[in-house]
Amino acid sequence: MREADPSDPDIPYMIAQEHAAQSAHDQALALFDDALAIDPHYHYAYYHKARSLVALEREQDAIEVLNEGLRRSQMAGDAKAANEISAFLAELGA
Repeated sequence: MREADPSDPDIPYMIAQEHAAQSAHDQALALFDDALAIDPHYHYAYYHKARSLVALEREQDAIEVLNEGLRRSQMAGDAKAANEISAFLAELGA
């Protein structure tokens, strides 16, 4: 699927989700980055990338990713994504 449409950010995002579900967070991070390289406004990729970073005990990196996702979701007017990202930031004490 990825080779058929390399411009579709959903494909690396969905594969990343599968890796994260199997606790393969390093692989998930690379795939979330691929999705974000295709579409830097893929707000939920920031959220789930941060989840993988937290699983790897990289909370400060997660906070930085969430702040970028929050900035982009607010600029895009995506209140739902912004609220979920804000809640995760609060959970991390940021």
